Amino acid sequence: MDTALLLIDLQNDYFEGGTMTLDGADAAVANAARLLDRFRARGWPIVHVQHLSTRPGATFFLPGTRGAEIHATVSPNDGETVIVKHFPNAFRETPLVATLRGRGIAKLTIAGMMTHMCVDTSTRAAADMGFACTLAHDACATRTQAFDGRSVAAADVQAAYMAALNGAFARVVPTGEIVAAG
Repeated sequence: MDTALLLIDLQNDYFEGGTMTLDGADAAVANAARLLDRFRARGWPIVHVQHLSTRPGATFFLPGTRGAEIHATVSPNDGETVIVKHFPNAFRETPLVATLRGRGIAKLTIAGMMTHMCVDTSTRAAADMGFACTLAHDACATRTQAFDGRSVAAADVQAAYMAALNGAFARVVPTGEIVAAG
């Protein structure tokens, strides 16, 4: 199988009670779990990405905290690859590209959090490296952003990022379409 599931930063700090709660995190992780179940049932490659913050002043994903742990809904099974990263781009200073290429992976099905940061950065990097990407838009979550004195609702942030990624960097589709395809 030349397609791998890439689950990005589905970690406790993004959920209720965490230090960086995202809008729609519960629905997104439920959809990511559907993808995970599909890949597991078929024995297809799965890569979990876990962000551990090492920069001074970091407030979430702190090593050794419950918030940095991968959410129980999508917790890795024995034998599933976990890539630890310290930057938004899952490929930066990690063995991710070597791991994927070593397994003959050419296509990625992507889900994760935060849409406007790590999902966007990692999807663009994957496309730039030649991977064909499918992004499950409803298996991703973000939060309200502010710029120039203006608040941008999470739903609008999500839509803008998915619109920008769709076509040039990924095929952006709902989880149901991916699950039904195989």
